[in-house]
Amino acid sequence: MGGGVMLVFYGLLFAAMYFLMIAPQRKKQKELQKMIESLSTGDEVVTTAGIYGTITNVKDDRFVVRIADNTKIEVGKAFIGTVVTKTTAEKK
Repeated sequence: MGGGVMLVFYGLLFAAMYFLMIAPQRKKQKELQKMIESLSTGDEVVTTAGIYGTITNVKDDRFVVRIADNTKIEVGKAFIGTVVTKTTAEKK
């Protein structure tokens, strides 16, 4: 009897942990992936390091971002933190 109660307790503990921690994190990761896939040339972004810039070119695994006049850097797609503004073509 005692072993069965402990097994049910651990099952409930795991279910609570899943719904409170794992599921929201997976949802957030999917939203971030969707946002990264929708980025295009002309979008203004902020990297996870806090660098503001405008996407000038999209490559397979990275973006070319203009951060100042005559200054471009290549940033891995995973390191885009947020989108500041989308291009006007995307807003329609």
